[in-house]
Amino acid sequence: MVDDEKLVIEEERRIAQHEAIKGEVRDKVNSEIAHHAHQLDSEDRVVAAAAGERLKQETMNEVVDTEVEIQRSRGIARVSQFIDYIFYLIYGIISLEIILDLLGARQGNTFREIVDTLAAPFLVPFVGLMNEPVMGSMKLRLSFIIALVAYLLLHLAITGLLRLLAQRKTTI
Repeated sequence: MVDDEKLVIEEERRIAQHEAIKGEVRDKVNSEIAHHAHQLDSEDRVVAAAAGERLKQETMNEVVDTEVEIQRSRGIARVSQFIDYIFYLIYGIISLEIILDLLGARQGNTFREIVDTLAAPFLVPFVGLMNEPVMGSMKLRLSFIIALVAYLLLHLAITGLLRLLAQRKTTI
């Protein structure tokens, strides 16, 4: 415990010393700049003013560009959240369909009919894709499990695309 306190004190001393040195260097550089600024002729002052104006304009443009990128990223993030929600609903509906078939839920039951109706548009392309093992009234819907995986892969692909669009553009 004592060693830890010594390390903390030593680290604080080093940080304070570093900050003091940085301050001295900054003061020295500023005084040199001020000294040389008074020695500039009118032509150098015009060039320096133009360079300063150009740097100011570039900085302002960068701030505006960054703000636009942030707004675009926020919009894409909202779209991504909506897409996630839709896919979670699809996963839930398909999972309910698989579980009801696996447990042998009776056809004609109101809840079963609602789930069947909601799941049908998402499962139609996968019906009959695989042979499905049956044991009594229980059925393992392998085709629907493949549908679940396919929708998961589609979800990942869309999310990846949105991430690409939301990333800050970097010039190579």
